[in-house]
Amino acid sequence: MLALPPPNRLLDLLALGETMALVVPARPEPLEEAEDFRVAIGGAESNVACHLAATGHRTAWLSALGEDALGRRVRGEIASHGVDVSAVRLDPAAPTGLYVKDPGHGVTYYRAGSAASRLGPADLERVDLARARIVHLTGITLALSASCRDLVHAAIEATHATGALVSLDVNYRPALWDTTEEAACEILTAAREADVVLVGRDEAETLWGTATADEIRALLPDVPRLVVKDAEIEAVEFTGGARTAVPTPRVEVIEAVGAGDAFAAGWFDGLLHGVAADERLARGHARAAHALSSTQDIPTPTGGPRS
Repeated sequence: MLALPPPNRLLDLLALGETMALVVPARPEPLEEAEDFRVAIGGAESNVACHLAATGHRTAWLSALGEDALGRRVRGEIASHGVDVSAVRLDPAAPTGLYVKDPGHGVTYYRAGSAASRLGPADLERVDLARARIVHLTGITLALSASCRDLVHAAIEATHATGALVSLDVNYRPALWDTTEEAACEILTAAREADVVLVGRDEAETLWGTATADEIRALLPDVPRLVVKDAEIEAVEFTGGARTAVPTPRVEVIEAVGAGDAFAAGWFDGLLHGVAADERLARGHARAAHALSSTQDIPTPTGGPRS
């Protein structure tokens, strides 16, 4: 099994992917009834970076934003969480993506043609992957455009060359794909190249017809670390031939969006600290519970901005 690089690298985790401006009701109430709103940010990869920075780890985010007010706001907000945003490109020819959250009813995206959808392999030249211990990717980036898909595979190849770990969170978003079959094929190909795969049991069943954690493991037998999240039931980690399961604690759910990213960050926190599999999963559950009890995708900033 590929070992986690030592902590003398400058970054514990580099996240790569799109972050959008987020409009959400100020209180946890339906969108069509709300009168007060706030502007926040949301993106799976940067969510992980922000949550992990809140636990004291060194994180960075690689992406593109529009050279507009929302783009500058997104970049500044992520920096305020202690995440290094120096590899974020501002694009004068494309806008920052936007999405609207309807508590209890999901989200609506306005991201077609966004700056991040124009990312490609050349953007890797703006960051030194050898600085990172983990490079974190998601299936969302695979869906954004052909150039983004090329970027994911180029990042996997380049990261492996540095000895760092490649993490892939499946993060299946049906609205971003033409067909489920296309998503199933593209995400499975990338997952089989990763060192860490995080996936929801339900999304794996939709994509690949795998109804249980063990069936997912049979589909991905060579992934060194596979984490299967089964919502309110349990989370299961397969490390080599070992299988570890930790039940999901009960929590009052205000908004489920973003909980998977929080879980991933908690799990990475455990991996980076070298704790056992059951403690890694417990840290994932604890971080997810925090996100489930709030309408915010990421925690209140605790760090100062980084350029």
